Amino acid sequence: MARFIFGQRNGIHIIDLQKTLRSMREALKFIEDIVAQGESVLFIGTKKHARDAIINQAKRCGMYFVSERWLGGTLTNFQIIRKSVERLKDLEAQEKEGSLPLLPKKEAAKLAKEQVRLERLLGGIRDMDRPPGALFITDTRKERIALAEARKLDIPVVAVVDTNRDPDEVTYPIPGNDDAIKGLKLLSTKIADAVIAGRTKAPAEKEAEEETSPTAVAEEAEVEEQTTEDRRQEI
Repeated sequence: MARFIFGQRNGIHIIDLQKTLRSMREALKFIEDIVAQGESVLFIGTKKHARDAIINQAKRCGMYFVSERWLGGTLTNFQIIRKSVERLKDLEAQEKEGSLPLLPKKEAAKLAKEQVRLERLLGGIRDMDRPPGALFITDTRKERIALAEARKLDIPVVAVVDTNRDPDEVTYPIPGNDDAIKGLKLLSTKIADAVIAGRTKAPAEKEAEEETSPTAVAEEAEVEEQTTEDRRQEI
């Protein structure tokens, strides 16, 4: 993590924000490109302060998410997880058909409790029929099992990496405070924006990605704004 540290003050490491910005741009470009290739992104954030942002942004861009607890084997034993998802769908079908109330009260209550638990754990990946093309993780320490499974399967990972974590574990590390609520909301929003941009990118436009990506457009606007200001000063 030393390469991302600007300095130290009162025993607290200060992250170089220029390097954070650079890393974020690289990560967003990667997300945009991989989604344009037809791959999915799995948003992961099970810390309480990250859940709302993860759920809202994943839903906004039409991607999958895990916001409660990472189940070991979600990636490495994907078919087993799919069986649990099918169980969830079966219980939902029974509820919709009205067959659950016909069961003995105790058995119906047990199945209803199972349905709630499965929905809480698997609702965000119920429609994910194959492993994702990439992971977005808000805390590599909290989600260390998810990170380990992704590395085992060579699935690229974009993640917020705090000063006490190893950035070499992550494909696209973004140095930052993984406890900062506003920062996580902003980054989750940017990742979702990159997903949306990737989905709208036509195959023929891939050769011009440097000109059409959100990052490039933003940089052009910044340059134009600065140029305008310089002209005003000259006048």
